[in-house]
Amino acid sequence: MKKLLFTVCLLLSGISLFAQDIKLVSPTKTGGKPLMEALDGRQSHRDFIKKDLPTKTLSDLLWAAYGFNREDKRTVPSSQNRQEIDVYVMFDHGIYFYDAKDNVLKLHAKGDFRDALNQPNISNNAALSLIYVINLDKASNREAGFIDTGFIAQNVYLYTASNGLGAVVRASFKRPDLHNAMKLSDKQEISLVQAVGYVK
Repeated sequence: MKKLLFTVCLLLSGISLFAQDIKLVSPTKTGGKPLMEALDGRQSHRDFIKKDLPTKTLSDLLWAAYGFNREDKRTVPSSQNRQEIDVYVMFDHGIYFYDAKDNVLKLHAKGDFRDALNQPNISNNAALSLIYVINLDKASNREAGFIDTGFIAQNVYLYTASNGLGAVVRASFKRPDLHNAMKLSDKQEISLVQAVGYVK
Protein backbone atom coordinates (compact mmCIF):
# COMPACT_ATOMS: atom_id res chain seq x y z
CA MET A 1 0.00 0.00 0.00
CA LYS A 2 2.83 2.40 0.91
CA LYS A 3 4.57 1.59 -2.37
CA LEU A 4 1.38 2.33 -4.34
CA LEU A 5 0.88 5.63 -2.49
CA PHE A 6 4.50 6.60 -3.18
CA THR A 7 4.06 5.85 -6.89
CA VAL A 8 0.88 7.94 -7.07
CA CYS A 9 2.65 10.86 -5.35
CA LEU A 10 5.49 10.66 -7.83
CA LEU A 11 3.07 10.75 -10.73
CA LEU A 12 1.21 13.71 -9.29
CA SER A 13 4.42 15.65 -8.65
CA GLY A 14 5.47 15.57 -12.30
CA ILE A 15 4.03 17.27 -15.36
CA SER A 16 1.71 15.02 -17.31
CA LEU A 17 2.46 15.08 -21.01
CA PHE A 18 -1.19 14.33 -21.66
CA ALA A 19 -2.66 17.12 -19.54
CA GLN A 20 -4.44 19.92 -21.34
CA ASP A 21 -3.65 22.46 -18.66
CA ILE A 22 -1.14 22.25 -15.82
CA LYS A 23 -2.38 23.40 -12.42
CA LEU A 24 0.58 24.84 -10.55
CA VAL A 25 1.12 24.46 -6.82
CA SER A 26 1.20 27.57 -4.66
CA PRO A 27 4.59 29.28 -4.94
CA THR A 28 6.93 29.56 -2.00
CA LYS A 29 7.60 33.24 -1.38
CA THR A 30 10.36 32.83 1.19
CA GLY A 31 13.88 31.40 1.16
CA GLY A 32 16.54 31.41 -1.51
CA LYS A 33 19.87 33.20 -1.30
CA PRO A 34 20.15 36.76 -0.01
CA LEU A 35 19.85 39.34 -2.79
CA MET A 36 23.55 40.30 -2.83
CA GLU A 37 24.58 36.64 -3.18
CA ALA A 38 22.08 36.12 -6.00
CA LEU A 39 23.42 39.21 -7.79
CA ASP A 40 26.97 37.94 -7.33
CA GLY A 41 25.99 34.59 -8.88
CA ARG A 42 23.94 35.99 -11.76
CA GLN A 43 25.31 34.99 -15.15
CA SER A 44 24.17 33.54 -18.47
CA HIS A 45 24.42 29.77 -18.88
CA ARG A 46 24.19 28.04 -22.25
CA ASP A 47 25.10 24.44 -21.40
CA PHE A 48 22.26 22.54 -19.77
CA ILE A 49 21.62 18.99 -18.61
CA LYS A 50 18.31 17.75 -20.04
CA LYS A 51 16.15 17.38 -16.95
CA ASP A 52 12.63 18.58 -16.10
CA LEU A 53 12.02 21.05 -13.30
CA PRO A 54 9.95 19.80 -10.37
CA THR A 55 6.46 21.32 -10.38
CA LYS A 56 7.24 23.28 -7.20
CA THR A 57 10.32 24.85 -8.78
CA LEU A 58 8.35 25.64 -11.94
CA SER A 59 5.66 27.37 -9.90
CA ASP A 60 8.21 29.40 -7.93
CA LEU A 61 10.09 30.38 -11.10
CA LEU A 62 6.97 31.65 -12.85
CA TRP A 63 5.78 33.57 -9.80
CA ALA A 64 9.19 35.22 -9.47
CA ALA A 65 9.10 36.08 -13.17
CA TYR A 66 5.62 37.53 -13.49
CA GLY A 67 3.34 36.52 -10.65
CA PHE A 68 1.13 38.75 -8.54
CA ASN A 69 2.58 39.93 -5.24
CA ARG A 70 -0.39 42.25 -4.54
CA GLU A 71 -4.04 42.16 -5.60
CA ASP A 72 -3.46 43.74 -9.01
CA LYS A 73 0.32 44.29 -9.15
CA ARG A 74 3.07 41.95 -10.20
CA THR A 75 6.60 41.09 -9.11
CA VAL A 76 7.85 43.42 -11.86
CA PRO A 77 6.90 46.98 -12.81
CA SER A 78 5.28 47.90 -16.10
CA SER A 79 4.75 51.23 -17.82
CA GLN A 80 1.54 52.80 -16.45
CA ASN A 81 0.77 49.36 -14.97
CA ARG A 82 -0.39 48.19 -18.40
CA GLN A 83 0.90 44.65 -17.71
CA GLU A 84 1.24 44.25 -21.45
CA ILE A 85 3.53 41.22 -21.40
CA ASP A 86 2.29 37.64 -21.70
CA VAL A 87 4.60 34.85 -20.58
CA TYR A 88 4.51 31.52 -22.40
CA VAL A 89 6.38 28.37 -21.45
CA MET A 90 7.71 26.04 -24.13
CA PHE A 91 8.41 22.42 -23.23
CA ASP A 92 9.34 19.67 -25.66
CA HIS A 93 5.65 18.68 -25.91
CA GLY A 94 3.89 22.03 -26.17
CA ILE A 95 3.58 25.73 -25.48
CA TYR A 96 1.62 26.95 -22.46
CA PHE A 97 0.32 30.37 -21.41
CA TYR A 98 1.09 31.36 -17.83
CA ASP A 99 -2.14 32.50 -16.18
CA ALA A 100 -0.76 34.12 -13.02
CA LYS A 101 -4.17 34.94 -11.54
CA ASP A 102 -5.35 31.32 -11.57
CA ASN A 103 -1.80 29.92 -11.13
CA VAL A 104 -2.16 27.59 -14.08
CA LEU A 105 -0.38 26.87 -17.34
CA LYS A 106 -2.95 26.82 -20.13
CA LEU A 107 -2.18 24.73 -23.17
CA HIS A 108 -1.66 27.05 -26.13
CA ALA A 109 -0.23 24.69 -28.77
CA LYS A 110 0.49 20.97 -28.57
CA GLY A 111 3.67 19.66 -30.21
CA ASP A 112 7.41 20.16 -30.30
CA PHE A 113 8.19 23.65 -31.60
CA ARG A 114 11.73 23.96 -30.26
CA ASP A 115 13.18 24.20 -33.76
CA ALA A 116 11.73 27.73 -33.97
CA LEU A 117 13.84 28.69 -30.95
CA ASN A 118 17.02 28.05 -32.96
CA GLN A 119 20.32 27.01 -31.35
CA PRO A 120 19.27 23.45 -30.44
CA ASN A 121 22.38 23.03 -28.28
CA ILE A 122 20.66 25.45 -25.89
CA SER A 123 16.94 24.99 -26.60
CA ASN A 124 16.84 21.19 -26.67
CA ASN A 125 18.75 20.70 -23.42
CA ALA A 126 17.07 23.39 -21.33
CA ALA A 127 14.21 22.24 -19.11
CA LEU A 128 12.04 24.91 -20.73
CA SER A 129 12.12 28.19 -22.58
CA LEU A 130 10.14 31.24 -21.53
CA ILE A 131 8.70 33.30 -24.37
CA TYR A 132 7.86 36.94 -23.70
CA VAL A 133 5.13 38.42 -25.88
CA ILE A 134 4.20 42.12 -25.96
CA ASN A 135 0.54 42.97 -26.44
CA LEU A 136 0.92 46.11 -28.53
CA ASP A 137 -2.72 47.11 -28.06
CA LYS A 138 -2.16 47.22 -24.27
CA ALA A 139 1.35 48.72 -24.19
CA SER A 140 1.83 52.44 -23.67
CA ASN A 141 4.32 52.11 -26.54
CA ARG A 142 6.42 49.43 -28.19
CA GLU A 143 9.63 50.45 -26.42
CA ALA A 144 7.93 50.10 -23.03
CA GLY A 145 7.17 46.49 -23.88
CA PHE A 146 10.84 45.74 -24.44
CA ILE A 147 11.84 47.56 -21.26
CA ASP A 148 9.24 45.66 -19.24
CA THR A 149 10.45 42.39 -20.73
CA GLY A 150 13.86 43.19 -19.27
CA PHE A 151 12.45 43.38 -15.75
CA ILE A 152 10.93 39.90 -16.11
CA ALA A 153 14.11 38.41 -17.56
CA GLN A 154 16.18 39.83 -14.71
CA ASN A 155 13.80 38.34 -12.13
CA VAL A 156 14.33 34.97 -13.81
CA TYR A 157 18.10 35.42 -13.74
CA LEU A 158 18.01 36.24 -10.03
CA TYR A 159 15.66 33.36 -9.22
CA THR A 160 17.85 30.85 -11.06
CA ALA A 161 21.04 32.22 -9.48
CA SER A 162 19.38 31.87 -6.06
CA ASN A 163 18.17 28.32 -6.63
CA GLY A 164 20.95 26.40 -8.35
CA LEU A 165 19.65 26.77 -11.90
CA GLY A 166 20.88 28.55 -15.01
CA ALA A 167 19.28 30.82 -17.58
CA VAL A 168 20.14 32.71 -20.74
CA VAL A 169 18.21 35.41 -22.59
CA ARG A 170 18.19 35.00 -26.36
CA ALA A 171 17.10 37.12 -29.30
CA SER A 172 18.48 34.73 -31.93
CA PHE A 173 15.28 32.73 -32.35
CA LYS A 174 13.48 32.30 -35.69
CA ARG A 175 11.05 35.16 -35.24
CA PRO A 176 8.56 34.44 -38.08
CA ASP A 177 8.58 30.69 -37.40
CA LEU A 178 7.93 31.13 -33.68
CA HIS A 179 5.29 33.80 -34.29
CA ASN A 180 3.46 31.47 -36.70
CA ALA A 181 3.83 28.40 -34.47
CA MET A 182 2.20 30.34 -31.64
CA LYS A 183 -0.51 31.71 -33.97
CA LEU A 184 0.05 35.24 -32.70
CA SER A 185 -1.77 38.24 -34.13
CA ASP A 186 -0.21 41.33 -35.70
CA LYS A 187 -0.84 43.07 -32.37
CA GLN A 188 1.47 40.65 -30.57
CA GLU A 189 5.26 40.76 -30.78
CA ILE A 190 7.77 38.33 -29.31
CA SER A 191 10.42 40.37 -27.52
CA LEU A 192 12.78 37.72 -26.13
CA VAL A 193 13.05 34.07 -25.20
CA GLN A 194 14.87 32.79 -22.11
CA ALA A 195 16.07 29.25 -21.62
CA VAL A 196 16.06 27.84 -18.08
CA GLY A 197 17.49 24.60 -16.80
CA TYR A 198 20.08 22.67 -14.86
CA VAL A 199 23.64 23.78 -15.61
CA LYS A 200 26.04 21.21 -17.03
